[in-house]
Amino acid sequence: MSIQIISIIGLVVIFLLASLRSVNMGAVAFLGAFLIGTFIVHQSEDDLFAGFPGDLFVVLVGVTLLFAIAKSNGTVDWLIHAGVRAVRGRIALIPWVMFLVTSLLTMVGAVVPGAVAMMAPIGLNFAVRYRISPMLMGLLVINGASAGGFSPISIFGSITNGVVERSGLPGSPVLLWISTLLFNTLLSLVVFFLFGGKQLLHRRVSTEPTPQEEDVDGTDGGGGATTAIRTSTEAVTGVATLNVQRTATLVGLVVLAVGALALQLDVGLLALSIATIMILLWPQTTKKCVAEVAWPSVLLICGVVTYVGLMESVGTIDYLGNSVAGIGIPLLAAFLICLIGGAVSAFASTTGILGALIPLAVPFLHTGQVGAVGMIIALAISSSVVDSSPFSTSGALVVASTPEESRDATFKRLMAWGMSMILVAPVLSWAIFVLPGWL
Repeated sequence: MSIQIISIIGLVVIFLLASLRSVNMGAVAFLGAFLIGTFIVHQSEDDLFAGFPGDLFVVLVGVTLLFAIAKSNGTVDWLIHAGVRAVRGRIALIPWVMFLVTSLLTMVGAVVPGAVAMMAPIGLNFAVRYRISPMLMGLLVINGASAGGFSPISIFGSITNGVVERSGLPGSPVLLWISTLLFNTLLSLVVFFLFGGKQLLHRRVSTEPTPQEEDVDGTDGGGGATTAIRTSTEAVTGVATLNVQRTATLVGLVVLAVGALALQLDVGLLALSIATIMILLWPQTTKKCVAEVAWPSVLLICGVVTYVGLMESVGTIDYLGNSVAGIGIPLLAAFLICLIGGAVSAFASTTGILGALIPLAVPFLHTGQVGAVGMIIALAISSSVVDSSPFSTSGALVVASTPEESRDATFKRLMAWGMSMILVAPVLSWAIFVLPGWL
C-alpha cells in the first residue's frame, strides 16, 4: 500500500476517532502526524513541524486576544451600538453590512484572512448582542470575503489570473470577479433564510441614547459596559462611553486595519503586538484576557492542518491530481479537479490550491474540449467557498470569535456546512460554468 493511500486512510481514522471518542481532533491529528511521519515516512522533527501552521497559530491567538481585550474594556459594546445606529436599528441589515464591508476590503486588495480577522470578531459580537445566529453572521462574513476576493486587483484574483496567463490559457478577469461575486451573494441569500434571517426582518431596536448610557465606573481605566435596558420593539443593552482605554483600543484596531490591509503586514503578529501593548499599559484589567483566547480551537485547527501538511509533503495531493488528469473524459476530469480543489482547500491554503490545481487542468483545457474560462471560474468557486470549513483560516477565525458557550455547537455546524460545500460548490459551479460549454 502506498504512503499516499495510508495518509488518506489516516485522515479518515482521525475524524472517526475524534467523533466517536469526543476528543479534540487536533490532538488526534498530531498523534497521526507523529506516528505516520516518524515510523512510516521516517521524517525528522523538522520535517514534521514544517507543516505546522505557525502563521495561522499567531493569527488565531493574536486576533482573539486583541478582541478579548476590546470586549472586556467595553470597546466592542461601543462599536456594536455605533453599527446599530448606522442601520437605524434594523437588525436584519447587520449581517449584510458585514458581508458588504468584508467584500469591499478584499475587493480592493486585502488578503481574505486579514479581512475576516477584522470583521468576524465584530460580527460575532453583534450576533450575541442581538440574538443573531452565529452561523448566519459568520458565513456572511466569510462569503463576503470570497465575493470580493477575485476582483482583478485582489489577492485571489491576481494569483488566479497570473497562473492562467502563464499557462497560456484564455482568461476573463472581469467575468471571474463578477461570477464569484454573484455566486457568493446568492449563496448568502440561502444562508440568510436557512439560519434564521427571516425572523430578523421585523425586528428593530431603539438607537436613541438614554441618560443611563454612561461609563459604569466613570473612570478612564477600563471597566465594562453598562447594562441599562431600553424597550422599543425589543430590549437593547446600553453602551459604554469612550474613555482613554477604549479610545486606545479603537486606535489599535485602526492600526490593525491599516497595517494588515493597506501595508500588508502580518495580521497575526500585528494583532498580537497591539494586544501586548494594551496589556502592558493596563495590566490589571487585561491580563485575564489571555485565558479567553480560544485555545481548544487553536489546538484543533493547528493539529489538523499539520496532518494535511504531512499529506502534501508525501505527495498525496499531487497523487490525486495526477490521477484525475489522466482520465480520458474531459468533463469528468474537470469535475473531479473542482472536487479535489474544494476538498483540499477546506483544510489548506486556498491560495496554494489555486496555484497548484489550475496547471493540472492545462493539458485537457488546451484541447478545447472544456471551456477554459468556465473551468477556471468553477475551480475558483470550488476552492474558495469551502473557506467556511472550520479547518480553513476564515472558518477557524469564526469559531474562535464565537462565545465559548456556543463555540462547540458553531464548530459542529460550520464543519457540517463546510463539508457539504466540498460537494455542493463543485457540483453547482461545474453545472453552471463548465457543463453547458458556453464559456
